[in-house]
Amino acid sequence: MVRYQTALQPVVAQKSDQGLCGNVFTIAFARYIAPNFQLTTVINKPWRLLNWLVVIVSQDLEVRAGARTLLHAPGQHLRVQPGDRIGLIGRNGAGKTTTMRILSGETQPYAGEVRISGDIGYLPQDSREGNIEQTARDRVLSARGLDELRKSLDKQQQIMETTLDDDKRDKAITKFSKLEERYHSLGGYEADSEAATICDNLGLEQRILDQPLKTLSGGQRRRVELAQILFAATSGAGKSQTTLLLDEPTNHLDADSISWLRSFLAKHEGGLVMISHDVELLRDVCNKVWFLDAVRSEADVYNMGYEKYLDARATDEARRRRERANAEKKASALQKQAAKLGAKATKAAAAKQMLARAERMMGNLDEVRQDDKVASIKFPEPAPCGKTPMHATGLTKMYGSLEVFAGVDLAIDKGSRVVVLGYNGAGKTTLLKLLAGEERTDGEGGIVTGHGLRIGYFAQEHDTIDPDRTVWENTISACPDAHEQELRSLLGAFMFSGDKLEQPAGTLSGGEKTRLSLATLVSSRANVLLLDEPTNNLDPISREQVLDALATYTGAVVLVTHDPGAVKALEPERVIIMPDGDEDMWSDEYMEIVELA
Repeated sequence: MVRYQTALQPVVAQKSDQGLCGNVFTIAFARYIAPNFQLTTVINKPWRLLNWLVVIVSQDLEVRAGARTLLHAPGQHLRVQPGDRIGLIGRNGAGKTTTMRILSGETQPYAGEVRISGDIGYLPQDSREGNIEQTARDRVLSARGLDELRKSLDKQQQIMETTLDDDKRDKAITKFSKLEERYHSLGGYEADSEAATICDNLGLEQRILDQPLKTLSGGQRRRVELAQILFAATSGAGKSQTTLLLDEPTNHLDADSISWLRSFLAKHEGGLVMISHDVELLRDVCNKVWFLDAVRSEADVYNMGYEKYLDARATDEARRRRERANAEKKASALQKQAAKLGAKATKAAAAKQMLARAERMMGNLDEVRQDDKVASIKFPEPAPCGKTPMHATGLTKMYGSLEVFAGVDLAIDKGSRVVVLGYNGAGKTTLLKLLAGEERTDGEGGIVTGHGLRIGYFAQEHDTIDPDRTVWENTISACPDAHEQELRSLLGAFMFSGDKLEQPAGTLSGGEKTRLSLATLVSSRANVLLLDEPTNNLDPISREQVLDALATYTGAVVLVTHDPGAVKALEPERVIIMPDGDEDMWSDEYMEIVELA
């Protein structure tokens, strides 16, 4: 979480021939309610004098990813104020995640300015590790600085109870009193209860809160991050002016947690900007929409809820189509008239003017909007292999004294289809990492590889992608034996071409990282696919492509997912229940566990 303690930002006034006299009352008013107000550099830019009342404001924003321009908004102000609940909408690759990073202050725009005041709670799409030795409970409490305060209180209390020196005891009592006052002002005594309530509603049980972060699954860590941000954005009364920037907040949440989050965000009194593929969440929470138009590289602001936005945008698109048709008709008429006049020497100048006018008319039009491109996802034709390409026995994983699972046996036969189920923290992701060779088993267990085994591993947290390498460098690293043209054609099918190939992978959106990971799988000719949440971060159309690819793939699949649609597409034969590793034939009765996983 990025937390800004900048309070009120300095106000920038406009320069004018009349000086600043006209703004004296406004400046005096600002100083009255904000004693730290300072009149700073006077510049010739159209910032409103009272922009500091807005929590986040951007001006003339230009956002790029590599050489690609994602957003170019000269003269436009994007503002986030208390009470705004904004849905940041746009197709995959339109720049939603990059724009969110800029609004959070995590990265800088290519051009333009962003000003931030107050407290920001930022949930990025990719997890931030931090101190993985910290318990989940302390990570959540750290949002208000309560973890360190509590440690200091315990230290002073220990001195008070054990020291025989009266002076030391008196000093400890004084320090304890001041710390306790601070702890109380931050809601410290109610904090445990507040944090526990939030965590419980996000599916984090008491036993999980007592564990170090390093022992938690990716899904559990994501929930802890979200709990930390929501805890920071509440007080004893449940109200806050914190601005929340949430990138796919429903990832790894079950249906009950999503329902609770929907209610929480709808009541949040601070600002909110949210990226989500959950249409129901957008519909129930948002009162404004920012649409990032990838065709025009512009942001359209709709001051209305999601359902009305859909109607308004459809109206806008119809208007643009009419305007284009009318302009094309007029330009065509001008061109025909110019052709007639051009045959006469005396009318050549008039014909030239008509052609220039027609060109200007067409040049001012937006590009023709094409249907959004869809990745052509198809898993590889599996390489030949033996009857049982992989056999695992006695797989065990420990984190210190904590046993995640022990003695798990699993045989993956040629073409078999297996779903791994279990509640959060049961070790599903860890099992796939062991099978993929990303981690080693503890104890005497191990994996026997059969004839011709080729593993294709899709990591939930995109661990197989190097964020510092470009899209192209990641691809050739994963597929060193493939021909260049073959890889370029493959990446093109996954909507990576041109300047996009030179974009650092760390700047990709979650959906783009998913597509890049899937692209490297396709080139591998794997005969055993280990897939950990392969539909996360995907738009509905791309998700359907992945489901179709799962349904037609003829190799073996071991799947971890909370997406019932992915399980239906796979048509599994067997199920492994973690953490015990019990194996059973698939039955639709297990679908309930899929949705809760």
